Amino acid sequence: MSIQRNLFDFAVPAPPAPSGEPRRIATVQVRRQRLQELDYLVPDELRDIVSPGCRVRVPLGRGNRLVEAYCVRVEDRAADRPLKAVADVLDSRGLLDPKMLRLTRWIAEYYLCEHHAVLETAVPAGVRQQAGTRPVVLLRLADDAARLAAAKQLTAKQQAVLAALAEGPLAAEALARRAGCGTGPIQKLRSLGLIITEKTRVPTACRPADAPQVRQSHLQLNASQREALAAIEDALAGNPPSTILLHGVTGSGKTEVYIQAIAKVVSAGKQAIVLVPEISLTPQTVERFRTRFGEVAVLHSHLSDADRHHHWQQIARGDVAVVVGARSAVFAPTPRLGLIVLDEEHESSFKQDSAPRYHARDVALARAGAEGIPLVLGSATPSLESWRNAQLGKFRLISMPHRVEERPLPHVGTIDLRLEKSASRGALSRRLAQAITAALDDGGQVILLLNRRGFATHIQCPACGFALRCPDCDIALTHHRTNHTALCHYCDYQVPAPAACPQCGFGGIRYSGVGTQKLEAEVRARFPQAAVLRMDTDSMQAPGAHSKALAAFRRGEVRILLGTQMIAKGLDFPNVTLVGVINADTALHLPDFRAAERTFQLVTQVAGRTGRGPKGGRVLVQTFSPDHPAIAAATQHDYAAFAAGELPVREALGYPPFGAMVRIVVRGENGAAALACAEGIAQRLRAALSGGEKGLRVLGPAPAPFARLRGMYRFQIHLHGPEADALREAVADARRSLEPPEGVQWIADVDPIDML
Repeated sequence: MSIQRNLFDFAVPAPPAPSGEPRRIATVQVRRQRLQELDYLVPDELRDIVSPGCRVRVPLGRGNRLVEAYCVRVEDRAADRPLKAVADVLDSRGLLDPKMLRLTRWIAEYYLCEHHAVLETAVPAGVRQQAGTRPVVLLRLADDAARLAAAKQLTAKQQAVLAALAEGPLAAEALARRAGCGTGPIQKLRSLGLIITEKTRVPTACRPADAPQVRQSHLQLNASQREALAAIEDALAGNPPSTILLHGVTGSGKTEVYIQAIAKVVSAGKQAIVLVPEISLTPQTVERFRTRFGEVAVLHSHLSDADRHHHWQQIARGDVAVVVGARSAVFAPTPRLGLIVLDEEHESSFKQDSAPRYHARDVALARAGAEGIPLVLGSATPSLESWRNAQLGKFRLISMPHRVEERPLPHVGTIDLRLEKSASRGALSRRLAQAITAALDDGGQVILLLNRRGFATHIQCPACGFALRCPDCDIALTHHRTNHTALCHYCDYQVPAPAACPQCGFGGIRYSGVGTQKLEAEVRARFPQAAVLRMDTDSMQAPGAHSKALAAFRRGEVRILLGTQMIAKGLDFPNVTLVGVINADTALHLPDFRAAERTFQLVTQVAGRTGRGPKGGRVLVQTFSPDHPAIAAATQHDYAAFAAGELPVREALGYPPFGAMVRIVVRGENGAAALACAEGIAQRLRAALSGGEKGLRVLGPAPAPFARLRGMYRFQIHLHGPEADALREAVADARRSLEPPEGVQWIADVDPIDML
C-alpha cells in the first residue's frame, strides 16, 4: 500500500500557492522539542491511504529532510499558506483509532511532553517494525484450477497436492509435507498453470497461548465479594460513580471478583484490560485468567518484539477478550473495551520514569471516562490519592475486610534491632532464625524480604575513611559477589572489588551492609537442608525466569524464597507459613514525603503472603523503629489508622492528595551552568505564578537528593499549588521562553513519584 521512493532521486516540488478551494490536508506530529503539529497536503495518489493514526513520511525544514511522522487528523479545507506534500505512507491502516489519538493528546498536554513521544509509547516498537513477520512465497490454486485439472491426466501425487491446496495457501515445503511428495509434482502443476504463487507477510511468532484444556468454573463468593461484584455490575450498567476503589485485605479474594466481573463483560461481547504492577506477577495472573477465559493476550516489556506484535494484533482484531499486562497495557488497542482493572493500584511502578512520565492509573481513569466504562482500582493498601478521592465521593469505596474462608490475618510481630543486633552477627536475628527453623520443621515455606540488591552495600577503608563511590554518580558502589565487582546501581559503572584500600593500600578494607546476595549466603549456611531461591533484578534477567522461579516455589521444590520487593505483592502460596522482613527501615528515612506510605505498603503487602492456607502463618519484622506510626499500623493490618495519621500531615504541608505538584530536575556536566539554568527557570516560574491563586509556591533550586548521576550534576525545583492547571501552564510558559545552554537539560515531572 505504500509508495517507496528513492531518497537520492526524490525532490520535493514547490508548494502550490494557496487557493480558496478545499484541499485534503493531513495534520501530523513530528518528533520535535516542543508540542507542534504541522500541516501537509495529501497528494491525489495517497488520498485513499492517508488516515488518522497511520505513519507517514514528510519533508521537513529547508533541506526537505524526509522524517517519520504520525498523522493525527485529516480534513478537507482551504490552506491559508503554501503547504508541502506528504511523501509516503508507512502503514496501510491506522495504528491508533480516534479515541486513542485523543487520549495520547491529553497525556501530552497533562504531562507536558511531546505528543510524538506519547504516540511512540502507545504503539510498541515491535508493531512499528512489523516484528515477527517476513515476506514469504505461498502457493495457491489458480482461479480456474478445477477446469484445467479436468482436462489433464494428473498423477495421484499431483492430485494430492491440489487437495492439500484446496484447504488454503501453503509454502512449498509445507505443501510437500502435507501432500507426501517431493517438489517435482508441485513444479509440474505450476508449469501447467494449476498453481500460482503469491507474496505475503505472515507472522513468525504467532503461537497460540497454552490455554488449559478444561476451564475452571467460578468459585463461590463470600458476602463481601458479592457486594464488590454487585458494585462493579452496577457501574457496568451505567450507574455513577463508575470508578470503584476495591479496598480488600490481602487474601480477601479480589482477583476472583475481577474474574467474575470480566466474565460479565466478555459475555456481552466486550473486552477487558487487567493491569498489574510487576512482571513477576504477570505469569501467575495470566495463568489464573486462562483457566477461566482460555486465550489471554499479554503485554509487558519482557516480551520479544515479535511476541508483543503478535499479541497487539490479536487485541486489535478483537480475537481475545482479556488483556493482561504491566503499565503500557493501558494502551492496548481494544476495539470493544468494556472494563479496566488496575490491581495493586498503589504501586509506584505504574508511573513511568522517563518521557512520557505518565501514571497508568490516571491514564486508565482518563480512558475509562472517555469511553464511558468502569475502572476498578484494587489494593490492600490504596494510595492516599485514591483514598482521598473515595472520601470525597469521586470514587465508590467497597471494603473487603475479611479473607476468604474467614481465615485470620497473620500475626505480625516486630523485632527491635537495637536490642537484637548485638546478639546476632548476620542479617537474621535469633528470633527470626528460630522461627525459620520451626516453619521448615512443620513442612511450611518461608519468604524473606530485603529490598537491597547485591552482597555488601558499602565498601570503606577503616584506616583512612575512603569509601568506594561511583565516579559518575553521588552513590556508593555495591559489592556483587557473583562476579566479584563493585557496581553502581544507577549507571552500571563497575570495577573489580578491591582487596585493599585504593587510596592508602590498607589490606583490611571493610565490606559492610547486607544485600540479597549476602542474605542468600547466610540462609544457605544456616539452613543447608532447605532449597533456597533468590529473586531480584540480578537473578531474574533470563527470559521466563520469573515464571520458572515461582513455579518451582509453588511445587515445593524451593523451601525458602528471598528477594526484593518483587516477592512482596500479589503472590498466592498457601504453604507459606512465615514471612520475615529483614530490615523494614530501608526506605523509611529517605528524603521523600511518601517514605512512610511506601514503608507501610511494603510491610503490609509482604505480610499478606502468609496465612493463606490451613496451616496459618506469622510475620516477623526486623526494624530499628518499631514505634514508627507506619510500622505500628502495618503490624495491625490497619490501613484506616495509617491514613488517619498521615493525611493531616500531608494537608498541613500542601502535599498530594491535598495539592498538585510538579518536580523539575535540571542536569548538566557543568554544575555551575546547570545551577544557573535552574535559577533562571525558578525565576520565570515565580514570575508566572505571582499573580495567581493563593497557595502557589516555588521551592528551590536545590541539589537533588542524588546530586550527581551518570556524570550529570542535578538540581531540583518543586512547584506546589491547589490545582495542577496553573502549575502546568507556568511550566509550559517557561519551556517556551527558555532555551537552556548547551550541555544542560531539564525535565518536568507532573505528579512525581520518584523524589530522588
